Amino acid sequence: MTKILDNIEITTSDNPEVAIIWMHGLGADGNDFVPLVDELDLAGLPGIRFVFPHANTMPVTINGGYVMRSWYDIVHTDLGRQEDEKGLRDSQLLVEALIAREKSRGIPANRIILAGFSQGCAMTLQTGLRHPEKLAGLLCLSGYVPLADKVAAERSAANQQTPIFLVHGRMDPVIPIQRATASRDLLVSLGYQVEWHEYMMQHSLCQEEVVHISAWLKKVLAA
Repeated sequence: MTKILDNIEITTSDNPEVAIIWMHGLGADGNDFVPLVDELDLAGLPGIRFVFPHANTMPVTINGGYVMRSWYDIVHTDLGRQEDEKGLRDSQLLVEALIAREKSRGIPANRIILAGFSQGCAMTLQTGLRHPEKLAGLLCLSGYVPLADKVAAERSAANQQTPIFLVHGRMDPVIPIQRATASRDLLVSLGYQVEWHEYMMQHSLCQEEVVHISAWLKKVLAA
């Protein structure tokens, strides 16, 4: 049985009907996006359980082998080269375990959103596109589709109609926007519903993005 990652939980009501599993970026932890809950306009939405897991620690090659929280190893600045397929798939199982736990607590898969920033965005797409049951949505911030050449063969038909929110900063020095637009174009070519936004920012969040996230959540969770 896959272990449940340590995590932070925030609920907006006593009986949440929706779960949002939100994954952090390289070197951060689950605390990274906790403050965002108060910034989002969640008025009118059902009760939500936000789950902010802490990735395991591992040596990260690109950072000289320094041990930090990471969903997978990064070997090269060109993120499409020498991808850590084993690390991605191992972490996919950890995310699947979090989904299974929410289902065991009474929230069906179609009321679960996967969300993430940077590496967490990659894990959202790695897991969400392959998940065997329909999810409510995939919220993808400043990241990319990992193992892109394997998605067409491995994706699950269950999530073909699942809405995808994909956004990026035009001046991102960590993950160039070209990597994100290539991911967008791949998803669109495979028939996914992608809502795309780009912002005048680097590898971060901006207020306009927060407004768009709120609007997307309202659209997805009202459906």
